[in-house]
Order: sequence, then C-alpha cells, then structure tokens
Amino acid sequence: MPIIVNLDVMLAKRKMTLSQLAEEVDITIANLSVLKTGKAKAIRFSTLDVICSVLDCQPGDLLEYRSEETD
Repeated sequence: MPIIVNLDVMLAKRKMTLSQLAEEVDITIANLSVLKTGKAKAIRFSTLDVICSVLDCQPGDLLEYRSEETD
C-alpha cells in the first residue's frame, strides 16, 4: 500500500508506548495496533486529530505516501 503509517516512529520520538497513547486518546490498543502495523483501511479525521494533539505532531508526521514503483 502506498500510504505508510509512521505511528511507531512518532511513539519512539515521544518516548511513549502504544498502551500509553491508547489511554490518552481513549482508543483501544487493538485499533491503534491495526493503524500502527499499516493494516488499517481508513482513519477518521477526529481520530487523527486527537492522536496528533497527544503526540504534538502534524498528520504528515504520521502518514507518508510512497509510490508503488519505489517499493
């Protein structure tokens, strides 16, 4: 998939665990794990908003586009 989710990178930069983020944003660890592993098919803007707020980042810090030709 050409959209790469860099949630693990931002968590490492913020020295935060997935379970800490789940608690802060009130989303299950399972749902965040699906997002983190790149298996999510969609994300709500409201979810992206709260994750960015907690991690103090921009959506572009979490999401990256790579063309399939470069994979």
